[in-house]
Amino acid sequence: MESEMTPEETEQKEQMVLSMCTCNSCPSWVECDEAGGYCFPAIGKSAHITEEKGCNCGGCPVYAQMDLRHGYYRTEGPEKEQAGM
Repeated sequence: MESEMTPEETEQKEQMVLSMCTCNSCPSWVECDEAGGYCFPAIGKSAHITEEKGCNCGGCPVYAQMDLRHGYYRTEGPEKEQAGM
C-alpha cells in the first residue's frame, strides 16, 4: 500500500509534475489560468477543458516517470481516480 505523502512531499511532487508536464501541447488544450498536471491528484481535472480533441498523455515525460496507465486526465481525472482508488 502506498504511504501518504507529507504536504511538503506533495508540493515537491506537484512542482516536478508541472515542470515536466506537456499538457499545453495537447490538441485538447485551451488557454486558461491552469498549468496542466491533471494526472496528479492534488491538481485533478480541468475546470476549463470540456471537449476532448485528442490525447498526448502517453508521450508526456510525467506519464513515463510516474508509470501512468490511463489518459484524458484533464476531463477524466487523475490516475488514482480513473483506477478506482
